[in-house]
Amino acid sequence: MISKEIQENLKNSSWIRKMFVEGAKMREMFGDENVFDYSLGNPYFEPPKSVIEKLKAVVNADEPGAHRYMDNAGFVEVRQKVADSINKDIKVPLTHKHVMMTVGAAGGINAALRTILDSGQEVIIIAPYFAEYIFYIKNHNGVPVIVKSNPDTFEPNLETLAASITEKTRAIIINSPNNPTGVIYSEALLKSMAEVVAQKEKEFGHAIYVISDEPYKALVYEGHKVPNIHNIFKNSMIVNSYSKSLGLAGERIGYIAVNSKIENAELLMNGLAFANRTLGFVNAPALWQKVTADSIDETVDIMEYQKRRDLLIGHMEKIGFEMVKPNGAFYLFPKAMIEDDVAFVMEAKKYNLLLVPGSGFGYPGYFRMSYCVDMDMIERSLPALTQLAEAFKK
Repeated sequence: MISKEIQENLKNSSWIRKMFVEGAKMREMFGDENVFDYSLGNPYFEPPKSVIEKLKAVVNADEPGAHRYMDNAGFVEVRQKVADSINKDIKVPLTHKHVMMTVGAAGGINAALRTILDSGQEVIIIAPYFAEYIFYIKNHNGVPVIVKSNPDTFEPNLETLAASITEKTRAIIINSPNNPTGVIYSEALLKSMAEVVAQKEKEFGHAIYVISDEPYKALVYEGHKVPNIHNIFKNSMIVNSYSKSLGLAGERIGYIAVNSKIENAELLMNGLAFANRTLGFVNAPALWQKVTADSIDETVDIMEYQKRRDLLIGHMEKIGFEMVKPNGAFYLFPKAMIEDDVAFVMEAKKYNLLLVPGSGFGYPGYFRMSYCVDMDMIERSLPALTQLAEAFKK
């Protein structure tokens, strides 16, 4: 038998994975070309050629010690390159002492939560949210507190946020560009949020960490920019990965960068390194640390994602769907045509469309479409999407 907690978590596990598994079954039944799978945010494009060439160079260099343990925080020279990259738009610069390389953003968030949480302390997440946040928080005996965003912008509702911060609040996780909405939180909103957080820190007499999960930071469109949260919040941590920007989701490589203005930042970094080790990550993959350090400014072809976004938005709006236009990431989050988003997604399966209900992201009444897919599949799916819309107009 497995633990009761894991049994319960399995029942509540990700709708994304459920629909992905369902898609595999449907492809066996109907054939790949007849199934339109928008379920999984699995980067479509291969890594840039320069990244692959760098990987070959690192492997072929046969550098002594390249495959040994290093500091649990990662290679110093790699961490400094990450710090230098972040420093391009930061007011108070970082050094390698503020950066830890991690096993993807997921490993980074878990290390951060393990470091700062005592049992029963609360972590606020903004709905719609990446579903795994719930489990990450519970992994470390924390209590998730869900704050619903404004449906017209999908940015945090500051009044609700303020009312949700208690003496037990230890952290707030934000995700911008957001999964599942693709929304980028504005600088004005974040500055207002920082005022709320600072007031609550003063009221309760302790730091409230803002953990910014930023794996989509490089995937932005039409000149939009993601504000650097270290310029806005004092007690902040950036968690990032190269899964989406470089198409390296399977390589599990990312980092945490803590704000140099945090009091006792050195103690926090020591705690993160300890958590990295004792959670079983030990250190981020050595080869990929070196590869990504020289590929920080590279990205996959973002314009190709924008083309997919624009094609889908144009068609979805034409056939009657409502949505907030995403300025980043590779997701649409339209409003379902009935209140029950799960029933809507089940109906979509009749047209071989695999969508993910908003309930899986803590936001019922909507659904997510991941457009990091083949353009030909999108084009082939348009008649099915039209049929789905027409079915709810009758």
